[in-house]
Amino acid sequence: MTQLRVAIMADETGWHTRQLQAALRARGAVGRCVDLEDCDIDTAASWHGLAIPGFGKELPDAVLVRGIAGGSFEAVTKRLGILHALRELGVPVYNDARAIERSVDKSMTSLLLRAARIPTPPTWATESEARARRILMREGAAGHALVLKPLFGSQGKGLALVGEVNGAHHALPSLKGEYGHLAYLQRFVPPTQTPGYDWRVMVIGGKAVTAMRRVSQHWVHNVAQGARCEPTELTPELARLAQGAAAALDMDYAGVDLLPSHGPDPVLVVEVNGVAAWHGLQKVTGFNIARAIVGDLLDRKLASAERERRA
Repeated sequence: MTQLRVAIMADETGWHTRQLQAALRARGAVGRCVDLEDCDIDTAASWHGLAIPGFGKELPDAVLVRGIAGGSFEAVTKRLGILHALRELGVPVYNDARAIERSVDKSMTSLLLRAARIPTPPTWATESEARARRILMREGAAGHALVLKPLFGSQGKGLALVGEVNGAHHALPSLKGEYGHLAYLQRFVPPTQTPGYDWRVMVIGGKAVTAMRRVSQHWVHNVAQGARCEPTELTPELARLAQGAAAALDMDYAGVDLLPSHGPDPVLVVEVNGVAAWHGLQKVTGFNIARAIVGDLLDRKLASAERERRA
């Protein structure tokens, strides 16, 4: 039997890629790390028109997306185009480009969560600074602060608390630079206790498999910003909301971030991560996340693609 060859699309190698390669080896497959920046469209080179380093004129049996580097609009479009092309050529891509686009664009995530009736904080996205300031004033008059986020940000970078914060007005900063001349605003959810916390739930193949609490004295709870990871029970409510959020974005796997709230909905989904890191989560759970991801890729996604090819 021919050994399965899986392309692990990653802009950097390290702990996560080693975990995935080990999980693939345990299943008799090989995982080769490839940077999408190094993949080309070359219609003269092969029947499929793609040039994937390490695969010659052949295509990988499957693709597992671990990371996509930032870059110019043109460069990122090409990289996502490679993933779109692989899917159209019948290669299972986990998560595929459509799912990644939905999660990277926070405004689209918010729209899809609302459409699926997943509880999430009220959200606005506007290119007008004047409209953004009016939203701040209206929300402030109702006693709400807002979180300004880069539309394509990650790891808690670039977040700013604006509007009425502890009785003081925090003005909207310039939307140039990291905000891309766009205000993506989400109503701030005050912590329910001190220190505050949120939950990260990992969903794989439509099922919530493990969770942790991220605890921090700061209102930003990302591990990259210094939050402490703690084990926690994966309750039926957390599982239901996380699974619903992943399904709304059609994710193969997702890291879903949820916040406790004093509002009418006791738990709110705030973000859905399509290329979620799980180093911190793995430290506080006995569940092997990489093996579950690889198992779902091979047993569900790849097997389904093979059935379709035979049909």
